Amino acid sequence: MVSYKELGLVNTREMFKGAIKGQYAIPAYNFNNMEQIQAIITACVETQSPVILQVSSGARKYANQVLLRYMGQGAVEMMKSMAAEKGLKEIPIALHLDHGDTFELAKSCIETGFSSVMIDGSHHSFADNIALTKKVVEFAHQHDVTVEGELGVLAGIEDEVSSEKSHYTQPEEVVEFVSKTGVDSLAISIGTSHGANKFKPEQCTKNADGIFIPPELRFDILEEIEKKIPGFPIVLHGASSVPIEAVKIINANGGALKDSVGIPEEQIRKAAKSAVCKVNIDSDGRLWMTAAIRKTFAEKPAEFDPRKYLGPARDALVTMYKQKNQNVLGSAGKA
Repeated sequence: MVSYKELGLVNTREMFKGAIKGQYAIPAYNFNNMEQIQAIITACVETQSPVILQVSSGARKYANQVLLRYMGQGAVEMMKSMAAEKGLKEIPIALHLDHGDTFELAKSCIETGFSSVMIDGSHHSFADNIALTKKVVEFAHQHDVTVEGELGVLAGIEDEVSSEKSHYTQPEEVVEFVSKTGVDSLAISIGTSHGANKFKPEQCTKNADGIFIPPELRFDILEEIEKKIPGFPIVLHGASSVPIEAVKIINANGGALKDSVGIPEEQIRKAAKSAVCKVNIDSDGRLWMTAAIRKTFAEKPAEFDPRKYLGPARDALVTMYKQKNQNVLGSAGKA
């Protein structure tokens, strides 16, 4: 058993208290490799933002669970060194399991140093979701690890999570779910979706500049949930904006991404001023990383040194993460 405290990590409890009080959201960025985690830490130290490093079950298989533990610890050490070098404050870092689907997976992550876990029982019946979530909470809280549950189902595909249709969270269910499970935060479904293909153009309207505008998030559902469980931490998954600039770069350099529309950043900012205190962003990072790599390969076809194409990809990620912290989530300066 390795405690997250030994690795210098924190759980999400105090993070969420600050976010709710300050009307901002903590960035929850997924990572799979060294360049991604370097970019996340660089951006968050430079913007002085707390951060949640997210690992999906697929990423855990890809990177190896022991290596991930050391990457989490390494992220803390990198943060401390960078903060000291730049004369900045140290920032709180949580290591979180994203979309854990079994008790065994959540337990394994807790035992290897994760400070927060999500147990996603949304594909089960309401009663079975409660039972599974409660079991994870009871084990996690023995080790002071925070737990995120989920009510409602997001459409889309990302990593090993997929659903053809979304099912909005039912506000009348949240009180029973939270009280019976003891979860520390709740992921809800109000119109966001997983992956890069969130909305097709035909699902959207066009503004005067010819830009596709997707249906607005169901803020009415969010408001009802806030009334039912006032002050309780809410989480948004599938909140990438799918930047058209990145998609254009990818397709101009040999890619073949379909037309897609993400969640407008102004809607995420609006949500972050409410009880939404954690926002998951994964696809945007994948898009900008791929855009930078494809551009390098197109401009320098003889290049074979990974540092020469992963370096620009890392730089693109730093720019994106800083912009999210400063202009979308409002977490900059909140460390």
